[in-house]
Amino acid sequence: MIRQEEVFKIGRLGKPHGVRGEINLQTIDDTLFDTEAEYVVLMIDGILVPFYFEEYRWKNDETVLAKFCDIDTQERAAELTGCDVFFPRSIAESASEEGNVSWAQIVGYALLNTYNNMVGRIAAVDDQTINLLFELEDGRLIPANEQLIHNIDTEKREITMEIAEGLLDL
Repeated sequence: MIRQEEVFKIGRLGKPHGVRGEINLQTIDDTLFDTEAEYVVLMIDGILVPFYFEEYRWKNDETVLAKFCDIDTQERAAELTGCDVFFPRSIAESASEEGNVSWAQIVGYALLNTYNNMVGRIAAVDDQTINLLFELEDGRLIPANEQLIHNIDTEKREITMEIAEGLLDL
């Protein structure tokens, strides 16, 4: 059984494309582009289920046309519309360079200050504005400037960063 902490979200399935079972995968992360993926994991009725690719190709920078094994009709593909798409952390981490992880991969990481005190767990990364923000599970927002990040430990799933004094008191 695949556990939530073993994967991270990379997108969502959209509408079917054509009649052979292809489906649009809207990506929010470059991991699929950066790796040679054999499969992704879909959330179906609260259960994480692996789906193997028969083939996939990029439609544009954010959309992949995916053809999964055993999904051969437009109707079968339509049943998957709206499913969240996840990627295995183990594959992404082994394919990435040392310390070079995507923003989507760090969701779930512990955030530590430079004194190694736990600040919180990263629930989301907000990259919709010019200033990148870590959203913690308790709702606090922490500016995520790369120059403030001192260390990313993928084995421990921790990020150590300099956090301005008083920021956590707001």
